[in-house]
Amino acid sequence: MSKGLIFDIKRYSINDGPGIRTTVFLKGCPLRCPWCHNPEGQSFLPEIMVRPSRCLAGCTECLAACGPGALAKPGEAPILDKSACTKCGRCADTCPTRAIEVVGRAVRAAEVIAEVEKDRIFYEESGGGVTFSGGEPLGQPDFLGGLLDDCRARGIHTAVDTCGYAPPEALAEVADRADLFLFDLKIMDNKKHDDIVGQPNGVILENLKQLAHLGPRIVVRLPLVAGVNDDEVNIRETAEFLRTLGAVREISLLPYHSLGRDKYRGLRKENRAGELAAPTAETLGRIKKDLEARGFRVSLGE
Repeated sequence: MSKGLIFDIKRYSINDGPGIRTTVFLKGCPLRCPWCHNPEGQSFLPEIMVRPSRCLAGCTECLAACGPGALAKPGEAPILDKSACTKCGRCADTCPTRAIEVVGRAVRAAEVIAEVEKDRIFYEESGGGVTFSGGEPLGQPDFLGGLLDDCRARGIHTAVDTCGYAPPEALAEVADRADLFLFDLKIMDNKKHDDIVGQPNGVILENLKQLAHLGPRIVVRLPLVAGVNDDEVNIRETAEFLRTLGAVREISLLPYHSLGRDKYRGLRKENRAGELAAPTAETLGRIKKDLEARGFRVSLGE
């Protein structure tokens, strides 16, 4: 089987589906949400991340290892010239504190499954399993499909965490191979969705309709940002759309957090979060109560 590109595997997750889970992060995403807390998952290519807080004063090991001369250290931390970097990884290999990392590695499905299998006892005791997240896992449908098949053959529960923006055929390829879909809905207004996250939402809504028709369990996740999508109109339109799907009755509210901000600096990417904030507790309570009154089972995630 061909390789796929991942950027992380996290163990003992309790926020990515039922029970204790292992979350595998596939690299590459077609959206550019300002509140994204995994910016290292956006590009479909490997990247170099520099973490200045880990850098040792006086250490120049990375500079000596960098053949193209893409690194300089005028101060306490190295600065990367992206235009000169070949992403060979020698700087990361030589760094004693992992202040420099290559984000994104090509792996075979068997390598991922071997890591997943290490936590089987936790899945069995908690009703957990593995969640494929990102980035956007549907951006690598063949690789994802193989992983899902391997997990099913081993009796491991699977979840796919998706933004829904993918070719319909990619979704259809994996729809009956996963046990659960965690499906993000961000903004119902098409133009506003395009303006804020970089793509219109038509494909996303159609994909959710298709998925609901095919029958897997779906939990819709609403990432909530104050003043962006926590208003009564957006919540009402979201609920009305979901009610037309019939089978979708579970909603998880995900208030914004700013934990990814240091990653933008490390990748030398623009952070568009600005002054974004989570909705107030009062607003979250109102949204939860409103959705429950419309017949949905609502949980508050992280």
